[in-house]
Amino acid sequence: MQTTHQTALATKHATLDRRIVEETHRPKPDDLILADLKKQKLRLKEELDGA
Repeated sequence: MQTTHQTALATKHATLDRRIVEETHRPKPDDLILADLKKQKLRLKEELDGA
């Protein structure tokens, strides 16, 4: 059973995923933004897997 916290984390993870895709499809993707988004996404995934 998924908790409210896990649901919120999953939603944030999906949002970050969309932002990463949007950034990579820009004419000149910003590598710093992409790196930050990917780090945030990884932290959320680790928290989800540990929960």
